[in-house]
Amino acid sequence: MDARGPEASGGRALRDVAENLFQELQEHFQALTATLNLRMEEMGGRIEDLQKNVNDLMAQAGIDSPAQKHRVFLNSSLWFY
Repeated sequence: MDARGPEASGGRALRDVAENLFQELQEHFQALTATLNLRMEEMGGRIEDLQKNVNDLMAQAGIDSPAQKHRVFLNSSLWFY
């Protein structure tokens, strides 16, 4: 037993449980973040493919793409309106 009494060893046990819980939460959060980032990248690729297909169809129909007319460069990023 701890020389400082049962309260000290109980406090240490509580601290250990809290640290373990925090570690588990951190690991789950990191896994969730990785999954979300992967899905966002996949969705971005699908949106780009969809936009390309729409632009191709519009070109075949002889229609100008509104996205090409309304490109605005803002802070070195390309934004479509």
